[in-house]
Amino acid sequence: MQACDPESQKKILNRLRRAQGQLNAVINAVDADSSCRDVVTQLAAVSRALDRAGFAIIATAMRACMNEADEEGGDDRLTPEELEKLFLTLS
Repeated sequence: MQACDPESQKKILNRLRRAQGQLNAVINAVDADSSCRDVVTQLAAVSRALDRAGFAIIATAMRACMNEADEEGGDDRLTPEELEKLFLTLS
């Protein structure tokens, strides 16, 4: 991921790996003919983990965008309101 500090990248990768593990649990549950409740519970966990990873990626990109605008000092700097609007278009 471009313009991402190492700590943010590590957190994002951890979330994605957690989602990957949960997805493997869903696959194993389906393969083992587990109950619908168990499969849906695991699937919901995967979905939440992916959502959290996606939001972390978006937030990191938005912070980088703000920093770039600050460094350039031009009129391209995004206001908090513009960042919120951008974020909501992606969610």
